[in-house]
Amino acid sequence: MLTDKLQLALAARADLLAGDPDTAFRLLAGFYEGNRNLVADIYGRTLVLWDYSASVAAGEQLLGAAQELLLSKIPWIDCVVWKHRTSQDHHLRRGVVMFGDSPATEIKEHGIQYALDVLMNQDASFYLDTRNLRKWLLENAAGWRVLNTFAYTGSLGVAALTGKAEHVLQTDRNKQFLALARKSGMRNRLDIGRMKLRAADFFSEIARLKRENTRFDCVIVDPPFFSATIKGKVDLVHESVRVINKVRPLITNGGYLISINNALFLSGADYMANLEALCTDGYLAIEQIIPIPPDITGYPATIEDQPPVDPAPFNHSTKIAILRVTRK
Repeated sequence: MLTDKLQLALAARADLLAGDPDTAFRLLAGFYEGNRNLVADIYGRTLVLWDYSASVAAGEQLLGAAQELLLSKIPWIDCVVWKHRTSQDHHLRRGVVMFGDSPATEIKEHGIQYALDVLMNQDASFYLDTRNLRKWLLENAAGWRVLNTFAYTGSLGVAALTGKAEHVLQTDRNKQFLALARKSGMRNRLDIGRMKLRAADFFSEIARLKRENTRFDCVIVDPPFFSATIKGKVDLVHESVRVINKVRPLITNGGYLISINNALFLSGADYMANLEALCTDGYLAIEQIIPIPPDITGYPATIEDQPPVDPAPFNHSTKIAILRVTRK
């Protein structure tokens, strides 16, 4: 039963629930923890329920049961948002407030404040699965020039800038997403002059940077699963290395290329084989895999289902690899 799954999930996350109530984490990874129709996330004092039910009616029933139990167990939740991911109604996909008034507008993670707008689009404006990468950037980016492509709301770039990066360029096609990156920078009293935001197509922007002979100590590529514009196409299953090859010339000798691939049906072995093939010329080397946190993957006591393809040697279908670059 759903209540049993939620009780197990709550017990496994007791440390997170006892921590800062203004942080963000996954409360139920339904795809792995026994209910494929529900994912529950905490964003500050807001509970976001992601509903994958086949119909709105089924979703409403699921929502009612989950909301009743979770509000009784987590008294500091003051808002519940329901997002029906399979609905044809874009308002339901973006989210509806089912309890309380206004959703949280910021969360804290590793001491950094991030601006939120959980109703801005069908996502929640902040990806939980890249938490460990934000920590890595916070700890390693001092003095770097960083390019964050497909930046979305810029959390990775904000983590790098908080970690004393010299300069961060955040690029995304959507100005509304990038506006949240600016808000995050201001909430942390960062030097916004060291963070540039450019609303531009990836292929056009990379071409411009190459023409200007710009170099970065770290380039992050976190593209969507699939997108196509008149300038080019991104396909993480069939052409995952294409985006990597596009940005390689922009990276300094000894710099880092951070590659994120979230294609659910691309196995970890196949993706690693793609990366290893890129390294055969000796100018790239796989330095580190960044694991996804257990609240996203599920815990040993809660996992009931496995992803459709094996992500190993990664621990989740969101596959994060850090590569070191050598230039000729």
